[in-house]
Amino acid sequence: MIASVIVDVPAKQTDRPFDYKVPLRFQGIIKTGMRVVVPFGPRKIQGFVVDFQQESSFDKLKEIEEVLDIVPVLNSELLSLSQWLSEETLCFRISAMQVMLPAAMKAKYEKIFHSLVSPEELPQTVLSSLNREGCLSWQDAVGKGMLKILQQLVTDGKMDLRYQVKNKTNLKKIRIITLAKSEEESRNLVETLSLAAEKQKKVLNYLLISPENKRSVQETKLETTVSDSTIKTMLKKGYLTESYEEIYRDPFEHRSFARSVSFQLTDQQRAAIEPVLKAVDQYDHTTFLLHGVTGSGKTEIYLQTIEKVLSQNRQAIMLVPEISLTPQMVERFKGRFGEQVAVMHSGLSVGEKYDEWRKIHRKEVNVVVGARSAVFAPFEKLGVLIIDEEHESSYKQEDAPRYHARDVAIERAKRHGCPVILGSATPSLESFARAQKGNYQLLTLSKRMNNQPMPQVTIIDMREELRDGNRSMFSRELLAQLQERLDKNEQTVLFLNRRGHSSFIMCRDCGYVMQCPHCEVSMTYHRNAEKMKCHYCGEEAQVPSTCPECQSEHIRYFGTGTQKVEEELTKLVPQARVIRMDVDTTTRKGSHEKLLSAFGEGQADILLGTQMIAKGLDFPNITLVGVLSADTMLHLPDFRSAEKTFQLLTQVSGRAGRHDKEGEVVIQTYTPEHFSIDLAKTQNFELFYNQEMAMRKIGQYPPFYFMALINISHENVLKVVSVSEEISSLLKQKLSSQAVILGPVASPIARIQNRYRYQCLIKYKKEEGLKPLLKAILNDYQSAKKDSVMIHIDVQPYIMM
Repeated sequence: MIASVIVDVPAKQTDRPFDYKVPLRFQGIIKTGMRVVVPFGPRKIQGFVVDFQQESSFDKLKEIEEVLDIVPVLNSELLSLSQWLSEETLCFRISAMQVMLPAAMKAKYEKIFHSLVSPEELPQTVLSSLNREGCLSWQDAVGKGMLKILQQLVTDGKMDLRYQVKNKTNLKKIRIITLAKSEEESRNLVETLSLAAEKQKKVLNYLLISPENKRSVQETKLETTVSDSTIKTMLKKGYLTESYEEIYRDPFEHRSFARSVSFQLTDQQRAAIEPVLKAVDQYDHTTFLLHGVTGSGKTEIYLQTIEKVLSQNRQAIMLVPEISLTPQMVERFKGRFGEQVAVMHSGLSVGEKYDEWRKIHRKEVNVVVGARSAVFAPFEKLGVLIIDEEHESSYKQEDAPRYHARDVAIERAKRHGCPVILGSATPSLESFARAQKGNYQLLTLSKRMNNQPMPQVTIIDMREELRDGNRSMFSRELLAQLQERLDKNEQTVLFLNRRGHSSFIMCRDCGYVMQCPHCEVSMTYHRNAEKMKCHYCGEEAQVPSTCPECQSEHIRYFGTGTQKVEEELTKLVPQARVIRMDVDTTTRKGSHEKLLSAFGEGQADILLGTQMIAKGLDFPNITLVGVLSADTMLHLPDFRSAEKTFQLLTQVSGRAGRHDKEGEVVIQTYTPEHFSIDLAKTQNFELFYNQEMAMRKIGQYPPFYFMALINISHENVLKVVSVSEEISSLLKQKLSSQAVILGPVASPIARIQNRYRYQCLIKYKKEEGLKPLLKAILNDYQSAKKDSVMIHIDVQPYIMM
């Protein structure tokens, strides 16, 4: 028997299956989707089994040396999806497979069989090989020729194979003590023990009233106030036995979730959910675009759709942007579905992510709430995939494989015969255009729940403020509104899309701006650390006291960051309690949740933050939202900048007045006449859509054209230019005259980590030969590794920098 294996060597020459002989000891055990260790040249590497055949066109095949799994880690659907992903995003097949697994499974492993049942339920041959913890290592199992019998025991649910991941993560275990004798014998023992053994009696009595006469050592010591030495003595005397039990690392173990029930839907919600539930019933893979204003009750539609799916014994994936994965969002799902929910996002440790993935893989949960990569959750009976805030750019992965979670969700839905719901108050233009064309089915929620009015929005022209002599970052209107909220004991959210203290420092005599020595970007001043930092490569430098160019002392801090705003607030409203929330204050595990909880409990009057506060906040006492500078994103070199500005302003505005109290929004800007800012005032998405679509048509941008971006980088600028020109002329030769090829030009950030960067942008409507051509360009440079030139191709790019 011969296995086809994709090996863990991400290179052009190895991006195909290799044939390996399946040795007799593994026949009938190895299945597709399992990881194996194979000899590859002089080394041994990991690979994935993707197929079997009876013969090979190659002579002298090497044998598979080791099997890493007892149950496939990739099911047949995910295996075939990895092939699709590799073709769509032009990535290596191994990269497509690895993105589907938690980081812990990409490390080195030690495999252990664990008993899940009482000893009498296991065959004597297995029982005699287990250690006192009821475990058997994989190596021992292979050495004793026991794999076949163990495979059957795993299938029957009597044993489990677990990966002890060396250096990265491990299964979490607790030490358990159990009565060694029967209850009756243990009671007799309590009677006969001397007065000197009072502590031992305490332990025995405690275990006698415990479920199954066992407890963790930690609980026992806590409840009986005995020390380790007492337990050690009792183990020696044979009064107790000791074992270790696995427990899941639960990121929410210290939180309790109040059980919630379905709400009565409004007429609009009922009209929106009916076609979705019908698609669930009919196993129909329609894609729905749920366009609902902020606070219109989209989440309740998601929850009730999932309820329907679970009632049919099927499963659901709910994707939310990383920054929306607030404790509030998790609470809504855990409150409704309890232990059936796994949560996956970047805030979890490697071990916690691994445990959440194992719950899914072992069919212990039926709902996953997670960020982008949760779209690959190994469910086998999907009933719905939901993408909340579908317009968010974080659904697009910027490293290989450069996939968009929306495209993966739609592809998986086709394979499972189930609907996809894309939800947003500000859908991406691409999605809304598809809904207008009938590719997606549009569902609309135009009113807030309980008919709460949308917040009143005031736009402040900061040019006028400057003319009137106000040089503060706060307009007089915003300051007055802020003071009013403090007087009423109401809360305010202040939004600024820039962390740090100042965006750059400049010498006022010669104009010198401090730049990163490795990247062509100015460094940002961080007051807390008293450092200049590059937000691209992480380089840090001391803050200069004099200009490095002309030695002048006239150094000025320009721009405004969250730290600077916080300082200003303490001067203007010293009585206000401020919580600052940005990447710098939320780096520690759990800090995001702690800060939000503190604000929710009324421990602060003002929440000041960057993009992470624009989503998912739902506190009844927030009645004012202030946007300090609406222009930050508007002037970026990105054709989506107007769209992103409108989306962000609408989303931030949606944080105010979501409950009984009415909300107000103050937006400060130097370009109040720009349509994206003007229309955010009334949250008029349709009008914005029509105006922006007209601009996109003129500029030949999506959704009228598709795009592909080729990035070329090298440490020598001349090398980058010559390779870029080679590629550009090849594209012009091979593609049709309808394709628009821009460049080569220097990237907006022309150097990162000492590598010069150039790019070519292709705009096209239909180019049959484009994908093969791009693949050929990649292959040419990857296989030859031409003078360490690096080429990245992003099909449908989101970041043009």
